[in-house]
Amino acid sequence: MNLFSLAGRNAAVVGAGSGIGEAVAVGCAEAGARVHCLDIDAQGAAATAAAIREAAGEAAATSARLDILDGRAVTAAFAGIAADHGSLDVVVCTPGVNVRKPLLDYTDDEIDRVLGLNLKGGAHVIQSAGRVMQEQGSGSIILFSSVRSVVVEPGQSMYAATKAGIVQMVRAAAAELGPYGVRVNAVAPGVIDTPLTAPIKEQPEWYGAYAAGNILERWGSAREMAGPTVFLASDAASYVTGAVLFADGGWTAIDGRFSPPGM
Repeated sequence: MNLFSLAGRNAAVVGAGSGIGEAVAVGCAEAGARVHCLDIDAQGAAATAAAIREAAGEAAATSARLDILDGRAVTAAFAGIAADHGSLDVVVCTPGVNVRKPLLDYTDDEIDRVLGLNLKGGAHVIQSAGRVMQEQGSGSIILFSSVRSVVVEPGQSMYAATKAGIVQMVRAAAAELGPYGVRVNAVAPGVIDTPLTAPIKEQPEWYGAYAAGNILERWGSAREMAGPTVFLASDAASYVTGAVLFADGGWTAIDGRFSPPGM
């Protein structure tokens, strides 16, 4: 199990205030990391850090507000962690936004909102983390993509485009940073019960259809995204870079559930 240990490492989790980011932050702490909880929601980040400290001790977590649309702020946050704690070993970026509507109905503001947070924000994280890790000669960067990077449905155009873009950005960054000992990967969840998907849960037919669309016939929990992320952050994934780890209950394996007669 030492392969999966993050003991002695500093992990910055962006989006740690709720949902998948919160679960990942707790998971990294449970694996032994000192976790730096970052979120535009400062109160949410602080609550996650407080829960980690209660379980693992006062030195186990810090928190701060961070808006990943502000590139200078991201640079300052990551450089500060490395300066104050000696290293920046793991960076995880989970935030994403979706506007569900037909492509022809998108406004310029909505396009900017989705592309801005999902792609520009992700780029800021890779750039800032990559510069610190390149200098120290080690590190693991993990961004969150989605099954929507490869399969789509009506109303998902901009979101899907950004999640596919994250994959290509991760691959390019992996190629550029690999010679410096830095690994860059993506986790691609399926349907996960989070604040982002809460509107779907309020519509039983839609919620049930998504559950039926994967092999396990259920939604995933945010907690179930912690394991894949800790794996990619740890030495267990020392030969894994430029990869996309699908944690989707088999959604992309079957591409729509249908069992022919007699099967």
